[in-house]
Amino acid sequence: MSRFIRTLFFIFLPPLFYQFPVSAEHFALRDGDTVVFLGDSITAAQSYGKTIENYTLLRYPGRKVRFINAGQGGDTAAGGLARLEKDVFSRGATVLTVAYGVNDIGWGLLADAEHRQKYLESIREIVRRCNEKKVRVFICSAAITSAEPDKAEKDFLQSMCDEGLASAKELGAGTIDLQRDMRIIQRRLLEANKHLQPKESPHTLHAADGVHLNDLGQLAMAFCILKGLRAPAEVSSAVIDAKTADVSQSKGCKIDAITQQDGLLAFDRYDDGLPLNFGLFGALQFRFIPFPDQLNRYMLTIRELPEGKYEVLAEGRKLATYSHKQLAAGVNISFATSDAWQPGGPWDVQSTLVKHLTDSRSQLHLSQIQARAFLTDESQLATLAADSAKVNASLEDLQRIAARPRKYRFEMRKIK
Repeated sequence: MSRFIRTLFFIFLPPLFYQFPVSAEHFALRDGDTVVFLGDSITAAQSYGKTIENYTLLRYPGRKVRFINAGQGGDTAAGGLARLEKDVFSRGATVLTVAYGVNDIGWGLLADAEHRQKYLESIREIVRRCNEKKVRVFICSAAITSAEPDKAEKDFLQSMCDEGLASAKELGAGTIDLQRDMRIIQRRLLEANKHLQPKESPHTLHAADGVHLNDLGQLAMAFCILKGLRAPAEVSSAVIDAKTADVSQSKGCKIDAITQQDGLLAFDRYDDGLPLNFGLFGALQFRFIPFPDQLNRYMLTIRELPEGKYEVLAEGRKLATYSHKQLAAGVNISFATSDAWQPGGPWDVQSTLVKHLTDSRSQLHLSQIQARAFLTDESQLATLAADSAKVNASLEDLQRIAARPRKYRFEMRKIK
């Protein structure tokens, strides 16, 4: 079986996660929030945080939400507790995600009662102090290691994190069981590995050390945190009756200026928010992480079309070819493109622009960390900090401009 066929097979596997009926008002990040990601080197890598940031910018362009990464390599829950005032409260946090565990037990070398207790006490104190400051806190279990899933479910790290989640929940915190959620994805990778040819590299979520996450692992972590923050599956949806040229139903978007002539159906679509895309070959990651179905449903349904096949275009760019039956059933066009080397719809381009701007903010943040660590001239540091703050504010403005929805002209052309 070729790699391409296997790719399609895994893309169309059944959903991995139960679909809770959530909508925009359920999403945990609100207008005016400042979100801080607190954690160890997995957080400091910034990757999962940037995905959550990009998702929020595109999906909720009307909400002004700021994102701050407070990850620190080698950190523990006790270290995060010690940094709360400096790295969280003083920066105006209203929402905090906390992800610790592996360093707390020394990568398994210190898995004993003493270190478990220190972790649990630190988690409880983080929640207690967040409650005092009225910061909405979400305690995450540690990200999974590369350990065999069935064994890892019963190991010291899982049981310690379980106890931490339970005590955090008792104190009123939100909780996200990253380990069990990511393990669902891990099992899917392991199943795919059974079908590899001898010379093909196995799929994994981890770097060579089996603890730090690779790009796919970081995306899996972002996916699980977004689900834990109650991110809705649907971006927007539209149902159009081609026979009457009427809008039967629309959610999260407005449809108007519908025209129909000589096998061409056209209309304008204006969305409240946009899907998050991942660039060139991004769809290959969805063999394992069901982002399109569970977080990125940008739906188009056209009923009563004459029998045949239709090219779907947006702003003159061809997205895909669908049969009248496919369009009547509804298609998710979030990642649709007729050329994998080129963006699909204009929302794909906007998503790419947002990603580049978020990456620029991330690099600016890393430059400040390096400056504080190695430069000793206080006046130079002060100037760098002040100028960086101005640049960061400009980048945040550009992010919101790039993410702003625009009116798109859609066309359905029947192929003769």
